[in-house]
Amino acid sequence: MTGTWIAVAAAVALAAAVALARWQLRRRGRVAQAVISDPPAARSQQDRRGAVRSVQAADILLPADALDEMWTPMHLERLARTYWRFLSRVTLGLIRVCYTERERFVVLLVRPLKLLTFRAPEYEVDPLRGLVRWRIASGLLVARRGREGEGYLQIQVTRDPPQGCDRARLHVEVEVANFYPAIAFGLSRRIYNATQSHIHVLITHGFLRSLARLDLAESRVGLLQPGKALETRP
Repeated sequence: MTGTWIAVAAAVALAAAVALARWQLRRRGRVAQAVISDPPAARSQQDRRGAVRSVQAADILLPADALDEMWTPMHLERLARTYWRFLSRVTLGLIRVCYTERERFVVLLVRPLKLLTFRAPEYEVDPLRGLVRWRIASGLLVARRGREGEGYLQIQVTRDPPQGCDRARLHVEVEVANFYPAIAFGLSRRIYNATQSHIHVLITHGFLRSLARLDLAESRVGLLQPGKALETRP
């Protein structure tokens, strides 16, 4: 199993290096501005049990009318899909996301190599805040003690109250919490920090910067299409 972790880490590290090189190039088609604003104390922490919490954030400055138009449950679902699309694109298809009604699988090339398994997403939307959360179920990158559904990955968006200005600010946070990394428990925390943790931060920052294009992907599931009631799934 240790050999599997090393192989997975090496493959993901290679993909992340390609991603970093690509996203350091100047991007075209931006209609907004993305400024990375990670909380200093929460970039990556590990508690006494070994659970990791990591938060990356950005402020997106965009036209106020564009934000008003996008502030719907459907666009929150599209934001969630955009995250997975970005992950696949920047890893050149090495990492893919498979969907079922109740789960999401992050796989390395093929479905049997499940890096992470999540339960179906939960959504929350109100006039100033939106949230999508995937609870961690299992996977090669998850230590045994982390397979109890307490860990999660979530994207949270908050907006300032409308002020009649032409520009608006959208704050986006990507958080991983109560995550028990198999690499840290099976090998060492140092190796985890140098591989999986570092890769996650690089890719998440790339995703946050990509939001300046306001190019949200069509949902694969369409749970929150207009006319469908918003629901929170356990």
